[in-house]
This record gives sequence, structure tokens and C-alpha cells, in this order.
Amino acid sequence: MKDIEFNLESKEIHPNSEIKGTVIVSYPGRYDGVVINTQILDSNEHIIYKSYNGKKISQNIARLFINKDIMPENKAEFTALIEFEPKQVHEIKFRASIIEQHKEIESKIIFAKYSI
Repeated sequence: MKDIEFNLESKEIHPNSEIKGTVIVSYPGRYDGVVINTQILDSNEHIIYKSYNGKKISQNIARLFINKDIMPENKAEFTALIEFEPKQVHEIKFRASIIEQHKEIESKIIFAKYSI
């Protein structure tokens, strides 16, 4: 098993539909948390993270850091949203990384499609 497992509930994403994802860390060393970055290819738009591990996020953020201290059993679940109406199909790159002292230990990348 890798040190990080990262999954999306669905890889077909549509405007204003909830995106659900899970990150599980099995890294044996010390780490500070995980960060999830997202890039909507061929677009200047952003994904908006709404919650993680049941906690609502009050401001719009495009990059999500989840501290290890709030990851029971080294697991994090998050929800996000994309609000703009696409004029074409966009590929979305999700990257989850284990962070230790501002350094990336390991990461996993997932691609999804965004369309109407």
C-alpha cells in the first residue's frame, strides 16, 4: 500500500454538484497534514472547498490544508463545488500531498472531467 490513498466519489463533475473526496494516510513517519490542490485545465476558474471531516469552511479557499490533529484514523473527507458554467469539457487535476515541515513527502494525482 502506498503512503497516501486518494479517491473521488465521482470523476464526472457538473456545475453546482457536490464533489466528495477521501484521503487516507498510511505514512509511517511524522507528518503535519495533507494538502489538496486542484487545477481546472484550460480555465482561470477555481474549485471551492466547502467542508472537511464534517467541519464547514466559512471562506472560499482554492487550496485545502487538513492538519493531522483533525484526521481521525489518518483519514480526511472533504466536499467541494465548482460554480461556473463550462463552455467546453474541462479536465480537472486533483493532487493530494502529505506535508512534513513544509515539504512534500508523497502525493497522488487524480483526473476528473467537468462538463454540463
